[in-house]
Amino acid sequence: MKKNRIALQIISFGLIILSFIACDDDFATLESDLINSGIATNFDTDTDKFDVIAYTKALAPVQTNQLGLTTLGIYDDAYGRTTSSFVTQLTPVTYSPTFGDEAKIDSVVVNLPYFSTATGTDDDGNITYTLDSVISKGEDYKNIKLRIFENNYFIRDFDPSGSFSEDQAYFSNQTASSSESISTTALEGSELIFVDYDDTTGSIMTVVDNEIDINDKGYSLKDVNELDENGDKTLLSNQSPGIRIMLDPTFWENKILAKEGDVVLSNLNNFTDYFRGLYFRAETIDDDGSFLILNTGSANNANVTIYYSKLTASTTDGDDVRDSSTYVLNFGSNKINFLENDFTLPIDDGDSDAGDSKIYLKGGQGAIAGIKLFEGYNDEAGMSNYDKFRNDYVNLEDNKFSSSKRLVNEANLVFYVDRDQLDILNEDPDNEPNRLYLYDAVNKEPLIDYYLDVTNSNLPSFSKLRHLGALQRVDDEPGNKGVKYKLKITEHINNLLLRDSTNVELGLAVSLNVNIEDPSVSFSQNKVQTVDDLDLTVPVSSILTPRGTILYGNNTPESDESKRVYLEIHYTEPNY
Repeated sequence: MKKNRIALQIISFGLIILSFIACDDDFATLESDLINSGIATNFDTDTDKFDVIAYTKALAPVQTNQLGLTTLGIYDDAYGRTTSSFVTQLTPVTYSPTFGDEAKIDSVVVNLPYFSTATGTDDDGNITYTLDSVISKGEDYKNIKLRIFENNYFIRDFDPSGSFSEDQAYFSNQTASSSESISTTALEGSELIFVDYDDTTGSIMTVVDNEIDINDKGYSLKDVNELDENGDKTLLSNQSPGIRIMLDPTFWENKILAKEGDVVLSNLNNFTDYFRGLYFRAETIDDDGSFLILNTGSANNANVTIYYSKLTASTTDGDDVRDSSTYVLNFGSNKINFLENDFTLPIDDGDSDAGDSKIYLKGGQGAIAGIKLFEGYNDEAGMSNYDKFRNDYVNLEDNKFSSSKRLVNEANLVFYVDRDQLDILNEDPDNEPNRLYLYDAVNKEPLIDYYLDVTNSNLPSFSKLRHLGALQRVDDEPGNKGVKYKLKITEHINNLLLRDSTNVELGLAVSLNVNIEDPSVSFSQNKVQTVDDLDLTVPVSSILTPRGTILYGNNTPESDESKRVYLEIHYTEPNY
């Protein structure tokens, strides 16, 4: 697996049960090789191809709180550059703390874990890892500069202008609504100073460059106050790879320890009003960087930990005896990503009626696509294309399913990558999204095929592969250029024919992790800040990924007609 392949671990529940649910009156879906003219002489198999309307929906600012994950860093592709920063509340593990006599901070550490997988141990017995959530150019990780500020903006739980108990939405362009912006001055309060230990002198020294060394090595957490018989710091624990920053204790002495006994440390409401969190701002190094997906929801590893000591006794010779302790601040549930786009390839809204020649898909505040099946009117048949399709495949009574004329074996939407355009833009094949997500854009939910596909719901790279086929690349090699996506929608088509479902518009988006879109697992759609379409939303997995691609649409010129998007239906019908 390449370093930049995303494989976040999120488990979907109960999907396998749905695969056994069927109606006695419905035909079961048959794979296209189960019935064919070679084994069933009374049946013929054939394939229909249908035109599809596909068009680009350029996105206004997207809601970036309640994402579950957090992004940080720099990403460059054919569209241009995206820079991601974030602000988060902090939540104390305990309230009304008693720090003890003459409490003094030894160190303050910020932990931002990556998503990683342990792969074994090296010759020294250290655990080795692969990173599943760092997107970087080439084989090497690119470092970033990170600045951390005290946040002075109060992050609300509820929208004061909305209905009762309506959650507050925050957006990628640093706003709470089209009329309420979040000032950079409020986000950038006191800047926190990075420090490190000088192993030679044992003293703390200031770090001046704030450079984050991105690597796949874990951390050994050691106690600076407890030395072993060799004079080395004693090992406390080993931690998986991530960002680990030591901060100057002075700010935390005044902000936390000095407030012992104060009401500001007595409960969550008082604390979040008093200390409104931290703002993490990413910057390039030598005009380059990496894009990180951070596991800030980890209850054990994502936090700010204050290591301090307190006086417990004095010996007869006058030496003080001090005990070590910690005070932990977890990252709160209110985290907001801000995405700054510097696009050299502009994205415009497409033609929702006639469709586009090119479909632009881009994660974050980028673009999704609208997909319409069986649109238009068939003059020869004297009915709509949708009615013509239904009449070809089923018998109807009162416009409802009565019996089948053809049995749908398999139905696929096929999208070809616009290789010419990506090559002109010199796009790195590693930047091409491996997965796309197709969904019901009206009801904002997955298609029935999503629930019935129980292929590996643990590893996103291998989940839902029957329904949401991975990008097919040249010679099927992972690092080669992309060719096409084939998305199986057999049960969705059967629903239109057999169960009189509505022929809704579909949505298409790039996806960081297709498992996230299961509504039983997480929020699956977030708002888009628009004036003309207040109901527009975008899949969460699309907001979280910076990746993008360009596909052929339906309005391609004749020279590219073979790459035009289409719906194919493989079917079986009696030959008598």
